[in-house]
Amino acid sequence: MSMQKLPEDYEAVLPKLYMLHAKEGSKEMDSYLVMKRIIDIFFSALGLLVLLPLFIVVAILIKLEDPKGKVFFRQNRVGKDEKLFPMYKFRSMVSNAEELKANLMAYNEVSGAMFKIKNDPRITRTGRFLRKTSIDELPQLWNVLLGHMSLVGPRPPLVEEVAQYTEYDKQRLMVTPGCTGYWQVNARNSVGFDEMVQLDLTYIHIRSTMLDLKIIAKTGLMLLGSKDAY
Repeated sequence: MSMQKLPEDYEAVLPKLYMLHAKEGSKEMDSYLVMKRIIDIFFSALGLLVLLPLFIVVAILIKLEDPKGKVFFRQNRVGKDEKLFPMYKFRSMVSNAEELKANLMAYNEVSGAMFKIKNDPRITRTGRFLRKTSIDELPQLWNVLLGHMSLVGPRPPLVEEVAQYTEYDKQRLMVTPGCTGYWQVNARNSVGFDEMVQLDLTYIHIRSTMLDLKIIAKTGLMLLGSKDAY
């Protein structure tokens, strides 16, 4: 399945500011947003129903490894127009993971306003499998159903990450964040923060129902491999 690729000179092709709100009032964009919401509701509701048995198994595995810890990890993220919302995941780390984060900042393997470590010592044995298969992200279907997120869009950042954003970077917050997106299927964890922003803004500029469906389909195929997820 082919995805639209960025030209080699994409930094020269893309304007410094997209003026992204200019398209929001058009009939074409309004129709796209209505269809996008219909797709989100249908697939998130269907996914939650079909995946319920898997959710139960995962909950049992998490509790068996750490009986005192919670099954779900709830974390405030920054959504559209910089509004906060609670994002849900299956807990894949030790219970005090956030407290330990400060001691690991020096080992951050991603440039810019993001934090990722491939062999993060806070991840549990069950959590490593959940992350490898991206199963830990499935509870976000509930966020999609509630309208906090979309199936496709820029990933929602942490509050402390947005504090480091420039006005240019904040353009990625002009749309509803997503479970998967343009940069995930094109580069996954192999890009730095600046490249991620460029890819997100490119998606916002060219987004369409067909592109969203292609990204959803390609994400499904990638989950079967999932070797770059961490």
